[in-house]
Amino acid sequence: MMLSSTAGKQNELTDTQELAKNKGGLVARKIWLPKLIYDALPYFYLVAGISAFFTTLYISEWFWVLPHYLLFSAGCVHMGILVYRRRNRKVEPDA
Repeated sequence: MMLSSTAGKQNELTDTQELAKNKGGLVARKIWLPKLIYDALPYFYLVAGISAFFTTLYISEWFWVLPHYLLFSAGCVHMGILVYRRRNRKVEPDA
């Protein structure tokens, strides 16, 4: 009759695993999003960027806001295209 149990044993982590475990914290953690939000994320970035760009057309006297709106719109459009392209990559089969 075997009375041993593995529940009490703990595996030791290597130095690299310890470093990877402790590094990053909140920023490096993976987050879970509902499928609807995950699928809509690139389109949200694109719509936010394009709407921020067109908002700059209606700002007449707030010149200090214009660069911020333009940077935000360029960043959102860039992120939207980047996320969309990474999700829709075609994986080439190995020859």
